Amino acid sequence: MTQTPTHQPAARAAEATARFTVPAKHPMVTVLGSGDALLRVIEQAFPATDIHVRGNEISATGDEAEVQLVQRLFDEMMLVLRTGQPLTEDAVERSIAMLRGSEGSGGTSPAQVLTQNILSNRGKTIRPKTLNQKRYVDAIDQHTIVFGIGPAGTGKTYLAMAKAVQALQSKRVNRIILTRPAVEAGERLGFLPGTLYEKIDPYLRPLYDALHDMLDPDSIPRLLSAGTIEVAPLAYMRGRTLNDAFIILDEAQNTNPEQMKMFLTRLGFESKIVITGDVTQVDLPGGTKSGLRQVQEILDGVDDVHFSRLTSQDVVRHKLVGRIVDAYERFDDRNGK
Repeated sequence: MTQTPTHQPAARAAEATARFTVPAKHPMVTVLGSGDALLRVIEQAFPATDIHVRGNEISATGDEAEVQLVQRLFDEMMLVLRTGQPLTEDAVERSIAMLRGSEGSGGTSPAQVLTQNILSNRGKTIRPKTLNQKRYVDAIDQHTIVFGIGPAGTGKTYLAMAKAVQALQSKRVNRIILTRPAVEAGERLGFLPGTLYEKIDPYLRPLYDALHDMLDPDSIPRLLSAGTIEVAPLAYMRGRTLNDAFIILDEAQNTNPEQMKMFLTRLGFESKIVITGDVTQVDLPGGTKSGLRQVQEILDGVDDVHFSRLTSQDVVRHKLVGRIVDAYERFDDRNGK
């Protein structure tokens, strides 16, 4: 006599419930957002978890691992709120991304990233927004030469400039030197009207714009005329030794190997160098090797030199910028670039 096997229903994933009470000193709107905007971000990130709010208590029911993540998220949000810093939709999204990728975080929590203030000016505070950005900022504190390599919009230059202004204000350096190689993205300076300075000035304008975010605009002309801040093309660095300075080389992918060596050997005593660039956007004439690409092989493993690599996940511009960066990377991979 044969027996027909009976099929047992598949075991359901273990369900769990977590409850979180928001302290009375924090209005619920600071946790849930205006019009529940922050709550919607969380619900979208955890679609299989039931999240309910009653009074100042929040409950989450669902898969045990996801519920634990929700619990950790609210814990991190409260840590941020305790510093007096408001929460934004972007901050909550980034916190969720950091928690989901926490295996490689080295124990760094979202609150530690989002509350690390670098510089405040006219009510605006500059701080890292992603784990890689925090690692980059920390590396600048810990090393003499730091390379910030990554796509557009990852804050490479902006954060480096904030650290430079911070160092100047705390008197750790006597001056800031900002420089770029004079290589144009598909343009030619020679065809622009005006003197050499007038031709170069628009090319260096992004550096001036960042300075205006970080310093009192009235003080910038005085600092420039005194030489406390210098903004100049890379060619102006040749033959100099730069002591007691915070030096930033921007758009370093457009240096050739000789220029990169020349720049690195300008380093003087009590100085710090930060070199930023995106190796996927080289504007050098055909056949010219990028100094930024080559230097990663030459200086790999050299003591007191650090390479910080940022990705599309660290883009802090419009969300579409990150998706554009990813799309170009996929295109390049398919075409063997």
